[in-house]
Amino acid sequence: MRQKKKKDKRQVIPKRIFKATDTAYGSLNVTVSGYDMTVVEHYSQYIHNICNRLGVAVADSYALPTKTTEVMLMQEQGTKMYIDATLKTHKRVVQLSTLNATLCPVFMETVLKNQPEGVQLSVNQHTDSEFQARFKVRPELQELLAKMNH
Repeated sequence: MRQKKKKDKRQVIPKRIFKATDTAYGSLNVTVSGYDMTVVEHYSQYIHNICNRLGVAVADSYALPTKTTEVMLMQEQGTKMYIDATLKTHKRVVQLSTLNATLCPVFMETVLKNQPEGVQLSVNQHTDSEFQARFKVRPELQELLAKMNH
């Protein structure tokens, strides 16, 4: 007897955003970016491990879509341009649900002292727009949805 497979209709449900209190920061995104994917990945793993050791709750850890930038050069005489280099920027996010205000200086000092060369670090409050930024935009799907709505 064959069993029919049920189609999995999952919806993307945003995780709960924690608000800041008098003693703790709310949901924070620790964003690591750089050109070397291996270094960015290892540094984000390091941050995740530090959070585990310090007892900081990690809500999520994910990669953002890689961005490609082409560097163009123009010849000295003429108007023709050619591609000199292609730079790929890799981003990883470690999302903290709550960070104790007394533990924050220790956490930041540890993370900053061990920041590799060529890696940028930013810590900001988590928002819904940052949640949506983790998904790739599909223009063909957007066009089909627009046609269906009109």
